[in-house]
Amino acid sequence: MAASESQLRANKKYHQKFHKLQVRMTHDEQEVLEAHINATGESVNAYVRRAIFETMERDKVKLQASETE
Repeated sequence: MAASESQLRANKKYHQKFHKLQVRMTHDEQEVLEAHINATGESVNAYVRRAIFETMERDKVKLQASETE
């Protein structure tokens, strides 16, 4: 069944809230990453977002520590 006009508009409005990010890596790296993500039970999106925000938090702590020196 095809999507109605109102459903297409709703989908477009929803997707406009987000930015799409692309990451390039070798096939071997992707296979290793995919196996690791599957082992965690997370989606790729959830894993990448968590990795980014945890890294940002660690960097923030490092930057704060270096500012106090």
